[in-house]
Amino acid sequence: MNTSQPLLTEGFRWYGPDDSVSLNDIVQCGAQGVYTSLHHIPYGDAWPREAIRERLDQLAAHQLEWLAVESVPVSEAIKTRGPLCEEHLENYRQTIENLAAEGVNVVVYNFMPVLDWIRTDLAYQLPDGSEALLYDPVHFAAFDIHILQREGAENDFTDDQRARAKSFYDNLTPDERHHFERSIVDVFPGCKLGLSLDELREMLANYQDIDADQLRANYQHFLEAVVPTAERCGVRLAVHPDDPPFPVLGLPRIVSTEEDLKTITELVPSPVNGLCFCSGSLGGRLDNDLTGIIKRLGRHIHAVHLRSVEHNPDGSFYEANHLEGRANIPELVQALLHVNADKPNDQQLSFRPDHGHRMLDDLQKPTNANPGYDCLGRMRGLAEIRGLQTGIASVLV
Repeated sequence: MNTSQPLLTEGFRWYGPDDSVSLNDIVQCGAQGVYTSLHHIPYGDAWPREAIRERLDQLAAHQLEWLAVESVPVSEAIKTRGPLCEEHLENYRQTIENLAAEGVNVVVYNFMPVLDWIRTDLAYQLPDGSEALLYDPVHFAAFDIHILQREGAENDFTDDQRARAKSFYDNLTPDERHHFERSIVDVFPGCKLGLSLDELREMLANYQDIDADQLRANYQHFLEAVVPTAERCGVRLAVHPDDPPFPVLGLPRIVSTEEDLKTITELVPSPVNGLCFCSGSLGGRLDNDLTGIIKRLGRHIHAVHLRSVEHNPDGSFYEANHLEGRANIPELVQALLHVNADKPNDQQLSFRPDHGHRMLDDLQKPTNANPGYDCLGRMRGLAEIRGLQTGIASVLV
């Protein structure tokens, strides 16, 4: 390894001017830049250059880089290939062009149907008193079967899970049921869409005839539409894995395994058609070889999220501290540094610590509007990973 090459650039997720974590906070955490988006622009609309430039100016005032757009959302019309699909694809191409014109050249996105990442407890208390995000299949069964009342939901869970889900649901007060419902339906990165259950049911109905093969075909249509523009503009696209990386709500998942990721790179072969390596999302499956994915698909990785999850015997998992849990973060960082050494200088990787614990003074503040994205837990993760990569790079030859 050529140790004269730079380390992974340190990033931090920022949700914009309304984020309770300020740019000044991020500077004090030591990050060199941010992963951010223009969350106020509706899904499917084109991003004006003026709005992009305004965000860049906000960052420049704090000497921060816009490391990656997270994200330019792929609308439901594109995912389902609905009536507005072609209009939204044209807007997506225009957004890529406008970002490139302003010097922003990494775009993270996902192709998760209907809902983005899903958790059932946004304040799961750990033994040390800090709070983490948790996914519990029993609690999700309670939502799916008893709150959403999705047809056929019972078939997606075991007898034991259904029984425990009913007990959990029956013991919730009306206020607790409402809070639980909102914690699942209303957590979208950067914005709260205020979906009602009926609206969610309508969105699910759009997938009635869309299985994994059809969703993958729709995804290929998206890539065929936008990759040529990205190539021409020098913008690298990075798809984020499904979270959790298995089917939920009867919906197909097509970005959950190493084979899925490999298939995506082959749907439209191009240096710009790449991946966002998220160790936490991929780590939600015990059969994903995280280090192996980096070694085998590293040339396709354009952005990195580092976090770790801890699996419980009952099938639930929660966000662990960054150096604990299932992911071997030291091993992953070492593999990423090797990948980075082989990348051109203008395509060096950045990373951000993901889903930190709510801890210390953050526990005394009003609940963050963006669960998992309080300041101090992520600052701890960033500092730990900074020390890791500095130490590893110093001994790699």
